[in-house]
Amino acid sequence: MPKYLIQASYNSQGVEGVLGKGGSSRRDAVEQAVRGLGGSLETFYFAFGEYDVYAVVELPDNEAATAVALSVNGAGSVTAKTVVLLTPEQVDDAAKRSVDYRPPGS
Repeated sequence: MPKYLIQASYNSQGVEGVLGKGGSSRRDAVEQAVRGLGGSLETFYFAFGEYDVYAVVELPDNEAATAVALSVNGAGSVTAKTVVLLTPEQVDDAAKRSVDYRPPGS
């Protein structure tokens, strides 16, 4: 099953929600949303820096990942960015593929 890294930043409304119900409540909400789409939550961490949350999830496909992104970003209290994660073996397979590519200007 494909894995995705979700990087999320809370606005003031989102921070109020975390302050009111706690961090584990947010983790549980993400886990429930992902599980409802046939996936699972692998890791969930709060962090300092550009993003407030880093989560790794497994989802059945890109459409499920898009559904999560649309729902989270549409709610208004969080801005989330989704990154597709690849295993080393997937990169090995990609490196073996032949691509007919012509660079710009050639």
